[in-house]
Amino acid sequence: MDIAIVGAGIGGLTAAAFLLQKGHRVRVFEQAPTLGEVGAGIQMSANAMHALDALGVRARIEPLAVRPKAFHFRRYNDGEMLHTIPLGEPHEAKHGKPYFQIHRADLHAALVEAVQAQDSNAIAVNARVTGVHETDDAVELSFADGSKHSAEMVVGADGIKSVVREAVLGADEPHFTGQVAWRCTVPTARIPSELRTDLVSTIWCGPQNHAVTYYLKNGELLNFVGCVERDDRDESWTAKRPWEELDQDYRGWHPMVRAVVDTVDRDECYRWALNNRIPSMNWSTARITMLGDAVHATLPYMAQGAAMAIEDGAVLARALELDAPLAEQLRIYHTHRAPRTARVVEESNEMGELYHISDADEMRQAFKDRNVAHSRNTWLYPYNPLTVDLSSASG
Repeated sequence: MDIAIVGAGIGGLTAAAFLLQKGHRVRVFEQAPTLGEVGAGIQMSANAMHALDALGVRARIEPLAVRPKAFHFRRYNDGEMLHTIPLGEPHEAKHGKPYFQIHRADLHAALVEAVQAQDSNAIAVNARVTGVHETDDAVELSFADGSKHSAEMVVGADGIKSVVREAVLGADEPHFTGQVAWRCTVPTARIPSELRTDLVSTIWCGPQNHAVTYYLKNGELLNFVGCVERDDRDESWTAKRPWEELDQDYRGWHPMVRAVVDTVDRDECYRWALNNRIPSMNWSTARITMLGDAVHATLPYMAQGAAMAIEDGAVLARALELDAPLAEQLRIYHTHRAPRTARVVEESNEMGELYHISDADEMRQAFKDRNVAHSRNTWLYPYNPLTVDLSSASG
């Protein structure tokens, strides 16, 4: 088929690469003037690595990746260990693929290469979609420059402010969660050796606030994400904020957290509002479907937002091989994917509440009761989008 994908982010590029592998004619339309990815760290567990391996992406990103030994959940001020989830060798042995922490730009560049290796003209930049019109035979995209493009099928991979979503589900706005997220990176060499964490992903849990630290670029960078309950609705991923506000949000925190705050470049502190939606169980019309944040925007508290978009792209390509009309293929795709992604959205919301419990005893008991490691190892990480039975509606 002739397939148009709106959005050249991680999910859209993954879908494009798989669809090109299957022999479809694909055009990806990206509104930005150049290809690239902002942000910093991203985490890829085994469920996503199955897909990246199949696209040949692993060979490109592995030399730049960090393999963390574990998740460590610690108290924000005294560093008390609250919970651990083994990663590293146990994760790979149990689930068949490694757990990588990499820079978003490195993963994005590898996916661009995977798409362009199959069709050097597959991606169009500076192409902002302003309208989507579906007929019985095709879908027409309208662009900001007045041009149009017709395809047999359209995939909305255009993020939480998706234009394609409106064509499928109508005009609905994402809602502000009451939390904002800081992001920044610090060269590891700036941090005194005694204040560096082990090679782990550490979640520092505190009252109405938590922070995550982990390594990138073969350990040369330390990535910091801080999520604070605050009524500040600046939604731009690239909005800089004064270092003094970051300093205030993490005053009194553990010396390992303070080491990041104190050594970061003070004009490179970014903060944006966290928004989400109630998960939808219907993602498709007869010729339009969606993936990633366009349909299941997810808070970053399980490190699974990008992984879900990657899974979506792999499963969509498989669904289009089924012996069924297009509308039924798309229905099977979203019927399978919607329950799984909804569970990730809901559990990510719950993790945000857990990480922000004020009372230390209550927090310890909550981690014990939830047994987060068992949950993730029994339903989240074992999923393989390349082999999972698509007749299952459970994801």
